[in-house]
Amino acid sequence: MTVIDLGEMRDDASPGPAPRPPRAVGRPFRLLAVLLVALLTLTAATPPRRPAEWTLPGGLGSAVFVSGDVVYVVQPDRGGTGGGRELVAYRGDRERWRSRLPGTGTAVSVWEQDGRVIVAGRSVDDTDWQTVTYDAVTGTDVWRRPGIAFAVGRVLLIQSATSDTTTSIMRVDPADGRTVWTAPMTGVLGFDFEPTGPVRMVLSPMTGQTVVVDARTGARLVARDLYPVRSPGPRRFQIAGGLLLEFRDGDGAIEAYDLDTLRPRWTVARKLVGHAESCGALLCAAGLAGGTTALDPVSGAVRWSVDRWVGVSAERGGRLLVGVPDTDLDAGLAVLDQHDGRLIADLGGWTLVPQHESVGPLLATRPLGGGRRLLAEVGLSGDPPSVRGTYTGTDCTTGATLLVCRRPGGDYMVRRLS
Repeated sequence: MTVIDLGEMRDDASPGPAPRPPRAVGRPFRLLAVLLVALLTLTAATPPRRPAEWTLPGGLGSAVFVSGDVVYVVQPDRGGTGGGRELVAYRGDRERWRSRLPGTGTAVSVWEQDGRVIVAGRSVDDTDWQTVTYDAVTGTDVWRRPGIAFAVGRVLLIQSATSDTTTSIMRVDPADGRTVWTAPMTGVLGFDFEPTGPVRMVLSPMTGQTVVVDARTGARLVARDLYPVRSPGPRRFQIAGGLLLEFRDGDGAIEAYDLDTLRPRWTVARKLVGHAESCGALLCAAGLAGGTTALDPVSGAVRWSVDRWVGVSAERGGRLLVGVPDTDLDAGLAVLDQHDGRLIADLGGWTLVPQHESVGPLLATRPLGGGRRLLAEVGLSGDPPSVRGTYTGTDCTTGATLLVCRRPGGDYMVRRLS
């Protein structure tokens, strides 16, 4: 009910001027009517406030994926028989559409790209991989292909099905599934890309030439045999910081090759390194048992080393957000100075929430007891995390604007972040 204050009548008020002529008696009522009409018009024009939290149905065997402000739930087909599955799209707490998925296998990834919802999962008989796409607005089945799709930046690639006689990788157009280019795939596959830069794909076989390909056009950028004389022993490859990194099991060395030329840049002896990743302007090598060593990507020289922290989750303004090894029973995060590894803040007890989209806020949780958890946003300034509330649930994931967690009964809690 809306109340409009028309003033207060007082018995002891001093007498005022003589009353106005009768012609003005109806004016306050006309004014009140105008105000009421304006108020009702304004109320109708104001959109209803969106709920901050709601529940979506899930149940046993369901899986959830977040893309922008849309939540996609893969669940058993409630209207079919034979163990089929369906994809349901929700915006807010309202269902947009639902479509059947082929087969009975599990969807491993669901995302929206260029007006299409792309689902990669198991094939009809659950023996191979298949990619299916739907119209993002209507849910109409648009195209499907054998193989598993994945996106590198805005480039959509499909690795051929395991049943194919020859293994290949191809770029496809999200709109209609048309093949843009295809290339045989042998050996190790890796990618190097920046949001505003090129997308480079590296194919490195056990023997023969290693090839760098422009993933957008399929053009070969450079090719070179990395072992023209010696026979390579057991090794692993990874791409980070514009380098092709070779981890040799024999002597424990890391050899770096320039991606522009595939010529060796430096070699360092660092045994028991699990992986390497960019950490701002440096290259961080993570130890198998924990600890991080920061290397100069130009020379391979060691810039700093820490014993406990490992894994770079974010880099902003010369600060790194790192965590603890998976083998560490005590959860924890920390903020380090990128340039010297100095500890800025120890955020013990906090666990980072997995992100479906890298543009969203960095959220972390810690237990409160009784199944409840504290939710907070983590900054890299060194200040304590900013509390965003509490929740009850598990298996949380976050997107650009939404947090989704599984409730104890199997349904999903969705919370708006902004």
